[in-house]
Amino acid sequence: PVETKSDLAAIATYARVADRLLFDARAPRAATRPGGLGMPFDWTLLKDLDPGIPFMLSGGLDAGNVAEALAITRAPGVDVSSGVERAPGEKDPDEIRAFIKAARQASVENLRVASNA
Repeated sequence: PVETKSDLAAIATYARVADRLLFDARAPRAATRPGGLGMPFDWTLLKDLDPGIPFMLSGGLDAGNVAEALAITRAPGVDVSSGVERAPGEKDPDEIRAFIKAARQASVENLRVASNA
């Protein structure tokens, strides 16, 4: 879980033994479950991050913010749960389509920016 820059200190250790990293928001102490809370973290903590292995972004993502998250982090993958639900545990096909469309569009834009740099 990510809340502050210090939470990233263990990246090198995990990168030596993992195939991929998943960065998710830290759940508040009062949370009744560890995830699916719809809470993002400060994505700028991952700006220019190169852990040496692929990573994914999770935590509070939805169709309205996935493009910004990808633009900041350049994450090669995303994970979504509550951001595409109409009610807890009930996925909304329209929200899923909107999320995928936004993520794909952001990925295309990020490739354009990278190729022009």
